[in-house]
Amino acid sequence: MGSRVAAALLRRGRDQASALVIPRLVPRSAPAPAVPRVGSGSIGGGGGGCLLPPRQGSAGAFSSASRFASFHAFRFLAPKTLLSQCTRKMSTTTAALNSTMASGAANSGLKLLVTKGPQAQNAVGIWLFGCAAWVFSLVILGGITRLTRSGLSMTDWKFTGEIPPMSDEAWLQEFEKYKQSPEYKRVNKGMSLEDFKFIYWMEYAHRMWGRALGFVFAGPFAYFIAKGYVTRQLGLRLSALFALGGGQGLIGWWMVKSGLEEPTSEYVQPRVSPYRLATHLTSAFVIYCGILWTALSVVMPYPPTGSMNWVNGAANIRKLAIPVSAVVGITAISGAFVAGNDAGHAYNSFPKMGDTWIPEDVFSMEPFIRNFVENTSTVQLNHRILATATLLSVGGLWLAARRIDMHPAVKSLIGSTLGMAALQVTLGISTLLMYVPTSLGSAHQAGALTLLSLMILLTHTLRRPSPALLKSLATSVKSI
Repeated sequence: MGSRVAAALLRRGRDQASALVIPRLVPRSAPAPAVPRVGSGSIGGGGGGCLLPPRQGSAGAFSSASRFASFHAFRFLAPKTLLSQCTRKMSTTTAALNSTMASGAANSGLKLLVTKGPQAQNAVGIWLFGCAAWVFSLVILGGITRLTRSGLSMTDWKFTGEIPPMSDEAWLQEFEKYKQSPEYKRVNKGMSLEDFKFIYWMEYAHRMWGRALGFVFAGPFAYFIAKGYVTRQLGLRLSALFALGGGQGLIGWWMVKSGLEEPTSEYVQPRVSPYRLATHLTSAFVIYCGILWTALSVVMPYPPTGSMNWVNGAANIRKLAIPVSAVVGITAISGAFVAGNDAGHAYNSFPKMGDTWIPEDVFSMEPFIRNFVENTSTVQLNHRILATATLLSVGGLWLAARRIDMHPAVKSLIGSTLGMAALQVTLGISTLLMYVPTSLGSAHQAGALTLLSLMILLTHTLRRPSPALLKSLATSVKSI
C-alpha cells in the first residue's frame, strides 16, 4: 500500500514539474495558448515561465538561447527569491538549452570569442576576471607605495628582476645607494635602516606583484590557445593587452627615474614627474578596463533583451551612459595629477579652498596650459569640479533611467553606480580634510577604480544587440 502511494505521489510531482518546465506541443490548427510578455519571467518580470517555448527554426532557437544566456549573465543582479524560482524551473532543461543555444548561435551567424562550448567559456571567463582582480590589487598597492613615499627607495631597475637583500651587508649596500638619492638628502636624511627596509619592501612588492601578473596572464593564455579555445579576434585583443602590460613596467621605471633626478630648486622636494605618474596610472586603467571588458564579452556575448521596449530603453540610456563614463574616466585621471603634485596636502578644507572659493594663483603659470597639470591650486580645483560633475552626471543618469522602461537588473546597476559615486565623493572629502592618511587615500583610489568598473559593466550591458538577436526578438513579438 505504501509503495503504491509513494509511486502515485512521484508521478504527480513529475507531472507538475513537466507542466511548469516542458513546453507543450500544440497542433497548428489549435488556438495558441496565452503566453506571457517576452522575457516576463526571465529576470524581474513577475509571473509566468522563465522562457518562452522555442519555435521551429533558427530564429526561435536563438531567441530562447539568448534569453537563457541573459539569465545567466545577470543572475547575480536579480532578486534572490525570483532567481531561485526561475532556477528551479530551468534546471531540468539546461542541457537541452545549451545545445539549442549553440545551434541557434551558429545558425544566426553570431561569432563568440571562445569556442569549444560552455565549459571553455567559463574557464576563460574566470581566468580573465582573475587577471582583472590582479590588476585592481596592483593599482591599489601602487597607491599605497606612493602614499608611504616608498616609490624611490629602489634606485635601479633590471628587466629580469632582482633578488632582495638577504644579509646585513647587502642591506647596508642597498641603503648606501639610497643615501645618494635626492629624496634621502632632502626628505629622509637620518633615516634608520629599519625604516629604509619598510619602504624598500613596499616598492619591491609592487614591482614583483606586477611581474607575477605577467606569468598569471601568459601561462593560461598559452594553454587556452593550445586547447583551441581562443578565437583569432580574442587572441589579437589579449595579445595587445599583454604587450601593454609589458610596457607598463618600462613606464613605471621611466616614472621612478624622474624622481631620482636632482630638483631644479633647493626648495622643491624630490618627486616623480606628474606627467609620468599620470601616464603610468592611465596605462594601468586602460589595461584593467580592457581585461574587464573582454571578460564580460566572453561570459555575456549578447546583452539582456527581454522585450523590444527594454531594448529601446537601453538604447536611450546608452546615449547618456557613454558621456558619463567619459566624465568618470577623466576625473580618475585628474586624480593622478593631484597625486603627482601632492595637491591633496594643500587647501585641506571644504567646500572652500582656504578662505576663498577660487585661489588667486590658479592661473599664475606660463604657458596657460601648465596650470592644469603643474599648479597645485588649479589641479586640486580641477579635481573638485570634475568630482562634482561626476556625481551630478551619474545622478542625472539615475533620474533618466527611472522614467524609461528598462531591464530591472540594469536599473539596479545604475542605482548601485549612483551609490558608489556618492561614496567616492565622501571618501575624497574625508581624505582631504584629514590630510591624506594612507588608509583613506588608498580607499579613495580603490573607490575610483570601483566606480570605473561599474561604468564599464553598465556600458557593456547597454550595448546594442546583434541584428540576428533583434530580428529574432521582433519575430517573437509579432507571433504573440
